Amino acid sequence: MTDLAPESGTAAPGNAQPGGGNAQAYSVSELAFALKRTIEDAYGFVRLRGELSKVTFHGNGHVYLDIKDERASISGVIWKGNVRQLNVRPETGLEVIVTGKVTTFPGRSQYQIIIETMEPAGMGALLAQLERLKARLAAEGLFAADRKRPLPAMPRVIGVVTSPTGAVIRDILHRIRDRWPCRVIVWPVVVQGDQAAAQVRAAIQGFDALPPGGPIPRPDLLIVARGGGSVEDLWPFNDEALARAVAATTIPLISAVGHETDTTLIDFVSDRRAPTPTAAAEMATPVFAELAAQVADYSRRMTQCGERTLEHRRTRLSAAARGLPRPTDLMAIATQRLDLVAGRLGAALEKNVAAHRQDHVRVASRLRPGLLERPIQVGRQRLGASAERLAPAVRRRLERSADRMAGVEKLGLLLERPIQNGAQRLAASADRLAPAVHRRLERSVERLVALEKLRLSLNPDGPLSRGFARIHDAEGRLIRSAGAMSAGEAVRMHFADGDRQAVVDGAASLPPGVAAPPAPRPAPPRPARPKPGDPGQGDLF
Repeated sequence: MTDLAPESGTAAPGNAQPGGGNAQAYSVSELAFALKRTIEDAYGFVRLRGELSKVTFHGNGHVYLDIKDERASISGVIWKGNVRQLNVRPETGLEVIVTGKVTTFPGRSQYQIIIETMEPAGMGALLAQLERLKARLAAEGLFAADRKRPLPAMPRVIGVVTSPTGAVIRDILHRIRDRWPCRVIVWPVVVQGDQAAAQVRAAIQGFDALPPGGPIPRPDLLIVARGGGSVEDLWPFNDEALARAVAATTIPLISAVGHETDTTLIDFVSDRRAPTPTAAAEMATPVFAELAAQVADYSRRMTQCGERTLEHRRTRLSAAARGLPRPTDLMAIATQRLDLVAGRLGAALEKNVAAHRQDHVRVASRLRPGLLERPIQVGRQRLGASAERLAPAVRRRLERSADRMAGVEKLGLLLERPIQNGAQRLAASADRLAPAVHRRLERSVERLVALEKLRLSLNPDGPLSRGFARIHDAEGRLIRSAGAMSAGEAVRMHFADGDRQAVVDGAASLPPGVAAPPAPRPAPPRPARPKPGDPGQGDLF
């Protein structure tokens, strides 16, 4: 024990004479701290039992309270570092046993106890505290039925929070293995003692923090399990922080703590309570054999329903078919009409052919080769005259056309791109118009063939291959009669295989009774070329 040492010739404060004398005067601080040291040395560690009152949770984390009994009261303080380690939450009216050291607060000259540990004074106090906590959580709505989530019907992953060495985990794994093939992830924790509540809470929060699709699969369902025991053994599952963690998790949770008669706080907060850990495994998983049998039964019933439906439709179809006429009856009249028309078709075709044959004979009797000779001669004469008149004009026209073609080539270079685009569009249009164009081309080919036959028949060189010859004078004019030639005149004879020069030797002699052919008609005078600016007949091009 420590005390203040008075100077020589003075007495201690407690031994000072009433008159004062020569006793030294101490300051209030010296006396207060002397008493503080004296009390701390005398009561360094005490165990105190009493009822809590005036419990105040300060904003800095400290807790201030009073401990009292029937005749006395003492102030107490719990520092922030010790609040988190308490087994019970300080509440007014709770009877507790605290452990700490007695000291004084010099600022108010009062003594107090610094509390380090706190525990309920008896089971009645624990249960009373639990009831008050249950009432508070129920008022917050944590026990409401509408917040209970349904359990997944066929979970793929189940998370189990329990001790890895007890019989509970073996019972759960064995039951799940017999009922449903799924993956089970065990988070090992202690289920009894001061650290049990914190470890179980950390396991639930750890499962809830797993991301979907991560390396560790996120469970579809959680089971918190523990075997039976006394109220003290199961007390960690009455922790408020653990109950709030169970309520905050997003994974459906089954509480399986203790036996059927045991009840803890997390049983009210969890989504489903199981009387035993084995029952929790049965709640979490369906029976695979029962599902397979149910699926087989559904398949059988579906097959039967399909067969009944087909039979019903078949019956309705048969009934409807009986009310419809037979196909042979519907086609009988049309068949008779077809047979009648087919019988008259042959005679009608023969009659039609005979009528056309008569028309052909009537027209063919009026057609003779001589009818075409005169038009051919006239056309030959006109063709020769026109060729002679048009030769110079054609030559000039060709020269101008050559100049125009040169200009067109230059213009074509400028229009090459538009022409290509037009060709592409024309090709697209041609694809659409190909059938119609094809038909028109066929008709044009037929007309062209007919014209070619007519050209060959009117060709002046055609008779040369049959032994005839064509005679021209020295200037190249065609000689059409013998009277147009004079003796000694040079002429050119054109045969099918070449030309020959000849000289007329005398007057032409005609057989008796044959009149001389008429003299050739003189060629009409060639019209003069119109002067520039004088409107006249244009050229044929």
